[in-house]
Amino acid sequence: MRLYFTLFVILILLVIAFIFGSQNEQVISLNYLIARVELSIAAAVSLFTTIGFVLGLLAIVVWRLIRKSKKVLAKNHSTEV
Repeated sequence: MRLYFTLFVILILLVIAFIFGSQNEQVISLNYLIARVELSIAAAVSLFTTIGFVLGLLAIVVWRLIRKSKKVLAKNHSTEV
């Protein structure tokens, strides 16, 4: 049931993003540290949303690895004593 709810929420967000992208065709200029690029607002929002999603996944993976390593260390420490 949780999987269906998650898929439903993702589908709703994709529909909202599609509507947002189709309504915003204006071009903006983004200045990076080493480059400058002109993108539509929809492309910029998609780019930064993707970057945020990837960083969020990376943070979750690192957090889970740290949590798992702490459990392993605690288990090893309890067996030594």
